[in-house]
Amino acid sequence: MAAARPSVSFRSAPPLVSLTKAFPTPFKNVIATARTCYSARGLVRDEDIQEGFEPLARSIYEAGHHTTYQHAHFQFALANVSRQFIWSFLHAHPFYNSEQVSQRYVPVKPGTYFIPALSGEALAVYEAAIAQQFSAYETLIEALRPVVTAEYRKLFSKHDPAHPKVRSKITKRAMEAARYVLPVATFAYLYHTVSGITLLRYWRLCEQHDAPDETRAVVGAMVEALLAHDPLYQTVLEAPLPPEAIGEFAFAEWGNGDGQRRIFRRDFDQSLGGYVSRLVDWKARNEQLLADSAREVLGLPITALSDDDAIRMVLDPARNRLLGESLNLTTHAKLTRALAHPGYTFRKKLSHTADSQDQRHRMTPGSRPLLTGHLDTEPDYETPVLVQLDARVERMYRETMARTWEAIDRLKALGVSAADAAYLLPNAVSIRFTESSDLLNLHHKHRMRLCYLAQEEIWRASVEEAQQIRAINPRIGRWLLPPCGQRAVAGARPICPEGERFCGVRVWKLDIDDYRRTF
Repeated sequence: MAAARPSVSFRSAPPLVSLTKAFPTPFKNVIATARTCYSARGLVRDEDIQEGFEPLARSIYEAGHHTTYQHAHFQFALANVSRQFIWSFLHAHPFYNSEQVSQRYVPVKPGTYFIPALSGEALAVYEAAIAQQFSAYETLIEALRPVVTAEYRKLFSKHDPAHPKVRSKITKRAMEAARYVLPVATFAYLYHTVSGITLLRYWRLCEQHDAPDETRAVVGAMVEALLAHDPLYQTVLEAPLPPEAIGEFAFAEWGNGDGQRRIFRRDFDQSLGGYVSRLVDWKARNEQLLADSAREVLGLPITALSDDDAIRMVLDPARNRLLGESLNLTTHAKLTRALAHPGYTFRKKLSHTADSQDQRHRMTPGSRPLLTGHLDTEPDYETPVLVQLDARVERMYRETMARTWEAIDRLKALGVSAADAAYLLPNAVSIRFTESSDLLNLHHKHRMRLCYLAQEEIWRASVEEAQQIRAINPRIGRWLLPPCGQRAVAGARPICPEGERFCGVRVWKLDIDDYRRTF
């Protein structure tokens, strides 16, 4: 099953990939855990594994018995990787953990971006477009300072905007909005941890879009590091699937000019009915399911515990004090596991940068788009609320977007592939998708994202979702609250767990219909 690394080429600095943490003998652990299942002598240890285990390793792998490959984890340090690659590949599945540099709180340096294998006029157009985007980012930060300062003083009238700590907070808020003009080509650095089976899946799918050249390079370097650490993985390492074997491949290039993608966008946006996130489906018996399953956990009939009381025992923090804990315990506690049965589906539209955070909620999965399959030369983007508060700032923002799409249009005319041109798309580019979740994981997501410190677009989507759930399932929806709301009802102190990061609003005293944010 030997696999040759596909060749890659691009102009920017190569990705920096290093294996920083790993099991000492990960492949022998695969065999040790497998043999333990049938061992009458107790646990089999890695050091008990002798030569001749390769046939068993291949047999387990080929039969799909992959849990044995899941024990060993590998932590990689990655740098010089684009936001596009991270969104389209590294974070597009649930089986990983990442900590990456934040564009919300860390200024982006010029010259830190991915450059495809372009030449001549195409390279000049690409470089000029990115220079313009980075320049607009710096200009918008300064232009947004007075806007942010005015909004900040509405919340903290006694704070001096000239104080270094306050000025830093204002700068970060300005950066958060200004980053929307940056290209998805912008580099990031991060720690990324995956299991052995996930890394094997990465390699098998490293030819897929939206960023195939970069994906091949990064995953190839990860696999090289894996084999350097434990060459025994070569025993089961399959070659990457060719691009044409992946279902969406035929739709990964530019459209044929018949306007079908614009029709899709128009129809999708109309279906939202003005929402950022519209509830489009749910289980018909959500509340009954929750009440029934709670009674099942407790072994009680309905005559002993009504539906209302059963639901409140699970979701009311005054009755279920676990909900006031900082540590999320709902997947581990018996009663709250009843939340796994109700379910909801939303149709959503977010910017690339907001969705890059939304997709980190890995247990509320979405069918995110093949972005090159949506690519068109018509501007298609989201605008932060802070930008909309100032006409001059908004005009600068829209002019930047218009120039960005003009450059993309020029690259298309020059014959540049959709995947390469897509790197110029701004963080603001619209992402349309459907997302589903059981209540167990949606409850946790809303707990985090209804907080006023959450990214503004995701916060707005979460508010809409909670309101719509309350409309159809009021006994559930009333308990979808931010952390301060949960803690206030549970009697936990301090009510706001954010300390000096407190948003300035006593949100726990507000009804969700009264939630308002510009800051």
